[in-house]
Amino acid sequence: MEPDTASAIERRLTELEQEVARLSTLAEPAADLAADAADGRAAGSAIDNENADAPDAAPAGSDAPAGSDAPAGSDAPAGSDAPTGSDDPLWFVNELGRRAPGAVMMAGAVDTAAGPVRWQYGLMADGLLSEDWSDLARPLEALGHPARIELVRQVMRGAHTTAELLQLEHLASSGQLYHHLRQLVSAGWLVSPRRGYYEVPAARVVPLLVLTMIASS
Repeated sequence: MEPDTASAIERRLTELEQEVARLSTLAEPAADLAADAADGRAAGSAIDNENADAPDAAPAGSDAPAGSDAPAGSDAPAGSDAPTGSDDPLWFVNELGRRAPGAVMMAGAVDTAAGPVRWQYGLMADGLLSEDWSDLARPLEALGHPARIELVRQVMRGAHTTAELLQLEHLASSGQLYHHLRQLVSAGWLVSPRRGYYEVPAARVVPLLVLTMIASS
């Protein structure tokens, strides 16, 4: 990639980060923002691989392509569960398309058993399409088992110890439990800060929720 092209992409991603942060501020009540600030868990946004573990912001979603000028209500029927930050259900994707055409974002502001998580991450679609996707198979495979994906869900809901996780119906023995936990830790979906205790890293909470949204859509 030419230096000038790389610099232009970096500038565009920086602008994207700033705009998403601004929009997320508009979308959340002031009381929620104050609570997040007091809690101290809101950190810098993640727009590149080097900062991917930093928790931050929260958008809405839709199926409209980036840059679409679709009218209010398009691809977001009345009564849908999609959150909105203005009178336009596609306010986020339309603004994203205007500010950074070709960018793909995922973000969220959620409360978990371990506390609030605010996180965002974005890349340019052209860059994603130019990569070798075969390397992505392993982390996805780690979630492709009913017991493992249920383990992750239970950990996110507050079951952190092996004693609690052994109560799951999908597990027949402690040997199976430890086998699945090793797979999830190796793939980065879980961490074990101390023996017999597991948690989902803050930077994996929103991606996990996004994956479940994709699977259920």
